[in-house]
Amino acid sequence: MIVSPSVLALDYSNMETQVNELNESGAEWLHFDVMDGHFVPNLTFGPDILKAFCKMSPLVKDVHLMVSDPYFFSDVFAKAGADIITFHAEAERDYLKTVELARHIHALGCKAGISIKPLSDIEMLRPYLREFDVFLIMSVEPGFGGQPFLPASASRISTLRRWLDNSHPEALVEVDGGINRDTAKICLDAGADVLVAGSYVFKKNIRESVQSLCALAQ
Repeated sequence: MIVSPSVLALDYSNMETQVNELNESGAEWLHFDVMDGHFVPNLTFGPDILKAFCKMSPLVKDVHLMVSDPYFFSDVFAKAGADIITFHAEAERDYLKTVELARHIHALGCKAGISIKPLSDIEMLRPYLREFDVFLIMSVEPGFGGQPFLPASASRISTLRRWLDNSHPEALVEVDGGINRDTAKICLDAGADVLVAGSYVFKKNIRESVQSLCALAQ
C-alpha cells in the first residue's frame, strides 16, 4: 500500500521542516493538487512550486490536475518534474481525445492517471481500463481539503478493482478525500492501492500519521 500525502495541507510557513519529515516518514508518493479556479472553485499551485518540491524531495511526484484543459497542463507539469499526471474524465469526455491524452502523457515520460468526481458514474472509467496506470477515485467533492469521506466510495473502489483485476491488474486504484486511519481501512478492504491523505498527515505528527496508515497493510 502506498501513502501519498497531499501537500495542499502542508504548512508553507514551515515547508522545509515538513518536507524533510515527509521524506523520512515512509510515504512513497507526494500528492500535488493543481486547481485552475474553473474546473473546481479553488486555485492552487503552479509548476514552479512543483519544481521546488522536486529539489527538496525524492518522493514520486503524483500530480492531480483538476483543470479544464488537461492537455495544456500535462505538458507544463511534465516539464516541471511530475512522475504521474492524473486528469479528470469529466474534463475531456471524448473517448478518442482521452486516450490520446493518456498516450501523450506516456510519451512525456510520465505515468498516466484518470479520475472521477464522487457524483460521476463509475462506468465513465470502464472504457479506459487498459489505457491508464492509475485510477483515482475522489471520495470527496474535489476543490477543498478537510472534507469527510463519502461512504458510497467503498463500493466504487471495489467495482473498479474488480474490473481492473480482469483486464489490467497492474493498474493502481488511488483514493483521495477524507482519509484517516478508519476510512483508510475501508478503502484498503475495498481494494485500494494508494491513499492520499492531507489533513490527517499534516495536522498531526507527520511520521506517526503516515506510519499509522502504512501499518494497516501489514
